[in-house]
Amino acid sequence: MTLFLQAAAPAALAAEQPETMGFGELFLAGGWLMWVLLVLGALAVYIFVERFIAIRKASKIDQNFMNKIRDFIYEGRMDAAVNLCKSTDTPIARMIDKGIERIGRPMADVQNAIENVANLEVSKLENGLPALATISGGAPMIGFLGTVIGLVQAFMNMSMAGGAVDMSILSEGMYVAMITTVGGLIVGIPAYFGYNYLIARIEKLVFQMEANSIAFMDILNQPVDKK
Repeated sequence: MTLFLQAAAPAALAAEQPETMGFGELFLAGGWLMWVLLVLGALAVYIFVERFIAIRKASKIDQNFMNKIRDFIYEGRMDAAVNLCKSTDTPIARMIDKGIERIGRPMADVQNAIENVANLEVSKLENGLPALATISGGAPMIGFLGTVIGLVQAFMNMSMAGGAVDMSILSEGMYVAMITTVGGLIVGIPAYFGYNYLIARIEKLVFQMEANSIAFMDILNQPVDKK
């Protein structure tokens, strides 16, 4: 008898433990809005990774780049300066390349040409960021929409049951309400921080572009040392 009780005890404890839902079951319990959030999450990850790589590549430049440009210009080796710019695949190099093409024209024209190229390069770097910002704000709103839909569904189920309060009746709607809210925040919060991080990286690069633009104009305005 004692052995029988000892053998039955683990089975009874296992039966008393509540069943837990896996991630896949929770995802499906959230309803069709979870698929929308999944697509938005995947899109946000793609935009962030693609823009991060592009911005990091654009930010790499030889610290002696402007020194080489200055030496080539002072030596009258414009072809060498242009070749250096074309072999350096960065926004700063393309900006300086355009400035070299305008050498001989009024300084205002040179400055405007450099600024125009800089604006185009910044616009390229910001490609996709509006979509990332939209996801960061829209995903929590979609989660909130799921919350409202879930609550409406829960009350409709309770009404169809004659007003009886039964958790098994309310559970379906409450799952939709809570899980979509969590899903929206899981997508929206990283997208928000990722967007601001990329914007900060672009602003840092813009500062570098402005500094190199000023350095280039100083090279053109500085008299050549003919010693």
